[in-house]
Amino acid sequence: QVQLVESGGGLVQPGGSLRLSCVVSGNFFSTYHMGWYRQAPGETRELVAEITSGGHTNYADSVKARFTISRDNAQNAVFLQMNSLKPEDTAVYYCNAAWFNDMYWGQGTQVTVSS
Repeated sequence: QVQLVESGGGLVQPGGSLRLSCVVSGNFFSTYHMGWYRQAPGETRELVAEITSGGHTNYADSVKARFTISRDNAQNAVFLQMNSLKPEDTAVYYCNAAWFNDMYWGQGTQVTVSS
């Protein structure tokens, strides 16, 4: 069973930065399509950013130029650098790993942007 463990969430003021990390178990991390999703209270889960096994990235329009997704295959890890955070970025952030029809989720990490 593939396990994903997120870390790095917390409380930050508007305009601040956070870096989320997600470590994935197993030996096939380099083949996974990785993504970060978020879910705010009362909202559906939405894609924030994704990175392919080849390193190609895609972002939601709401986070472009503020967030950066990256991966380190040697560490079995994917990261989300979040800059210029806004109150509307407040949500639980989930790490996702996908390989063909298989999809795995982390437990989520809370990000709260508030003064």
